[in-house]
Amino acid sequence: MVDEADRHAWERPGAHEVAPGVHRIPLPLPGDSLKAVNIYAISDGDHVVLVDGGWALEESEHLLGDSLATIGYGLGDVREFLVTHLHRDHYTQAVSLRRAHGGAVSVGAGEQACLEAIRTVEVHPDVARLHEAGALELSRMLAEWRGERDLLNWEDPDRWLADGVDLPLTTRTLRVIATPGHTRGHVVFHDPANDALFAGDHVLPHITPSIGVELNRPLSPLRDYLTSLELIRALPDARLLPAHGPVTASVHDRIDELLVHHEQRLTATADAVDFGAHTAFDVAHVLPWTRHKRRIDDLDMFNQVLAIHETMAHLRVLVERGLLTEKTVDGIAHFA
Repeated sequence: MVDEADRHAWERPGAHEVAPGVHRIPLPLPGDSLKAVNIYAISDGDHVVLVDGGWALEESEHLLGDSLATIGYGLGDVREFLVTHLHRDHYTQAVSLRRAHGGAVSVGAGEQACLEAIRTVEVHPDVARLHEAGALELSRMLAEWRGERDLLNWEDPDRWLADGVDLPLTTRTLRVIATPGHTRGHVVFHDPANDALFAGDHVLPHITPSIGVELNRPLSPLRDYLTSLELIRALPDARLLPAHGPVTASVHDRIDELLVHHEQRLTATADAVDFGAHTAFDVAHVLPWTRHKRRIDDLDMFNQVLAIHETMAHLRVLVERGLLTEKTVDGIAHFA
């Protein structure tokens, strides 16, 4: 059993060597849930390549600069940001630092539609999705929300990375592997010569990645995610270099745990329907949430929305497997 202090030890600031020429740099995040995101600094001769960029915060930029300085680099020495996906804690600081110091930004080609949605969507699609899930009050609250749109750090990347392309660095060659699920354009960077996988949010050691967290969510993000897990599981085992949490010895071991978790979750979801819960909203109120087994009503609004989307994703996979049926009545999906 990992105690709470050990569980958070990975958040300690600094440049932590995790392999020859590779340092893990945890950077801070706002909010009360995830406290840090790992940026991986790969020494590349006179320059450095970063896997992911962090959240564009003044504190984060200063800490990144200080951490790079301990291994002989400055922010102006970053040749390229290799971004695993388009979430704010991975992408926005890469864009901000490119503007101030140079360096190219690269992200998976599957994220193009998401970037376009960030710039153009006027009514959040979760208004309709939450209604479909039977979460009528949450849908109404979101429809009434009027936040300001800040597009400063949502500029285009310098290049969109295709699945399967090799990225030659001075010290190694990384292969881009598309792993849709967490987002539709998520990619990981495989370093086969050094038995390492820069996994982004695809495989995390302590938590289960959320599924389909994006404006343009596909119909069945869990199906995509499970397929992507099996794809990476078929590769030779490697060290897991995740975006959140400590580096661990085996990608395979953690994928096996994630696959078991989702099968158990699918069983619990089907059981909830058998016992009379017929909408995603109702099922989400039956299931426990987080490793602390909380009720959904004990979560904040953002995490309640995530929980309902997760529940819908599991229900849709059960329909695809022929274990449930789905019928829409007055815009609400009912499962039986």
